[in-house]
Amino acid sequence: MSVHADVARRRVEELLRAHEEQAVRRWAEIAKASPEELGEIYQALLSVLDEGRDDFADVRGLLADLSRSRARAGYAPADTARAVFGLKEALYEVVEADTDGVEAARGFIWFSRLIDDLGLFTFETYADAREKIILDQAEQLLELSTPVVKLWENIVAVPLVGTLDSARTQVVMEKLLQTLVDTGAEHAVIDITGVPAVDTQVAQHLLKTVVAARLMGAECIISGIRPQIAHTIVTLGIEFGDIVTKASLADALAHAFRRSGFQVSGGGGAHVAIRAERV
Repeated sequence: MSVHADVARRRVEELLRAHEEQAVRRWAEIAKASPEELGEIYQALLSVLDEGRDDFADVRGLLADLSRSRARAGYAPADTARAVFGLKEALYEVVEADTDGVEAARGFIWFSRLIDDLGLFTFETYADAREKIILDQAEQLLELSTPVVKLWENIVAVPLVGTLDSARTQVVMEKLLQTLVDTGAEHAVIDITGVPAVDTQVAQHLLKTVVAARLMGAECIISGIRPQIAHTIVTLGIEFGDIVTKASLADALAHAFRRSGFQVSGGGGAHVAIRAERV
C-alpha cells in the first residue's frame, strides 16, 4: 500500500471511530435496519482498519449472516445491498464536515471501493441463500404433493396431482417403496386422475415406479385412465404391458380387494359401494 493510501486509510479509521454513534445511526436509517443489527459489523470493520489488516473475513462472515437472515425474511435484493452500500453515504456526511478535506476525500474513495466489494459479496451471498430457500421449498412441496395413503390392509395408494417429472418420480418411488417396507402392503394403486396429460415421458416415469414397486413384491394398479388419456396412450403407441389399468380409483380398489382374497359386492364404476368380506 502506498504512503498516501495508508494515510487515507488511517484517516477513514479515525473518522469512523470519532463519529461512530452518528455514523451507525445514519447507516441504520439508510439501511432500514436497527443500530444493534449493524453495530457488530461496524465494530468488526473498525477492528480490521485499526489493526491495518487486509483480511476482512470476520466482516464478510457477519455480512453473510445478514444476507441469509434477510433472504429468509423475504427482503428484496436491493434492500439487502442497500444495507451495505448505505455505510458509504453515512461516512460521506462525516467527510463533508471534516476540516482535513484532502486526506478525508482520499480515504473516502478507498473506503468506497472496499464497501463496493463487500456489497457485491453480500448480494452474491443473498442470491445463494435465496436459491437454497427456493430449492428447499420445492422439495417440501414435492413431499406434500406426493402422499402415500394406506387404503386398507395390504393396500396403499399414491394419488398424483399435476405434472410428473424426473424429480417428482424419484420422490414418488422413495415414498412408495418406504411405505411398502413399513406396511408390508402387497398392492399399490397409482392414481393419475389429477395428472393433466400423459405423454411418453410421463408414461416412462410411471413404468419406472411400477417396476420399482414390483421389485419390492407389490402389484401396481394404475387408475384414473380417462378417455382422453386412453386416446393419447394409444396414439403414442405407449405399451403398459401386463400392468393393470382402471378407469377410476374405485375400480382399482375393487381389483386390489379381489387380488387380496376379499369378496367385493356392490355396484361398479365411479360410484361403487364396496363391502369387502374375506373369502
